[in-house]
Amino acid sequence: MLSRLQKGDLVVVISGKDKGKQGKVARVLVEDAKVVVEGLNLIKRHTRPTAKNPQGGIIEREAALHACKVMPVDPKTGKGTRVKMGTDDKGKKVRLAKSGEAIVAAKS
Repeated sequence: MLSRLQKGDLVVVISGKDKGKQGKVARVLVEDAKVVVEGLNLIKRHTRPTAKNPQGGIIEREAALHACKVMPVDPKTGKGTRVKMGTDDKGKKVRLAKSGEAIVAAKS
């Protein structure tokens, strides 16, 4: 189901409090059908002091978004797009935007 999204993809949020914002996919949680997007869907965690974090306090971090709330960005138009599967010149399977451009995940 999540073959349309990969780590490193540029995505746009289509619903929720961060609607319209773009970010890069940091993690894909396949079993939960969720993705973590860098800099979006920030939550505040109240943490107690530990050896790793002796100060403790309130930490802001990204939470997972359901995969249906994000769309990959079309490299040609810069807007959200649906994904279809196709083949390239060498016969390798690739993800294609509706404009026909191949969607390539940025290497982290």
